[in-house]
Amino acid sequence: MSEGDDKKSRQDARKERVLHTRVPAVLEQELKRVANAWRVPVSNVVRALLEDALDTLDVVGAKAEGELREVVELLASERHRFRRRSSAQLSKIPGAEATASPEPVEESPAPADPFEGAVGVTPMTLVHDAVCGVTGETLPAGSEAYMVLFDDPGRKLITGRDALPQASTPNQEKADD
Repeated sequence: MSEGDDKKSRQDARKERVLHTRVPAVLEQELKRVANAWRVPVSNVVRALLEDALDTLDVVGAKAEGELREVVELLASERHRFRRRSSAQLSKIPGAEATASPEPVEESPAPADPFEGAVGVTPMTLVHDAVCGVTGETLPAGSEAYMVLFDDPGRKLITGRDALPQASTPNQEKADD
């Protein structure tokens, strides 16, 4: 791209465009009232409102996405815990293997290391019962748990103490050698 083309594209990006739209008379009067109160042209009021609306949509969309990811993680851990509990109960029933469904159950691949991308943990006291995102164990309200912090702000993991990775001490490293 030549310097002239680059300069032209920057000028085109800065040019404002005119959009025509139809609005009800009541909305037109309200926009004019606001413009008069702010002492700006109606077009500036409309532009400001549209920009704020788009910014709000971005924020709400990002928040909804984060909340949906939390729900998906919770459902996955509950499904895992339920399957583990169900298989443990079936193993206690004589002949249950014959009555169990022969169809394979498809599971989404679990991450090899649930702590991949983690930067640290912070302790907390649970207000409500929770489920450990690593072991599937129930963590009762009032107990100590840990929030695992990730580089990705949308990713969250709550664990019990037993699920945390253990740091090796210098004595353990010598024993391992």
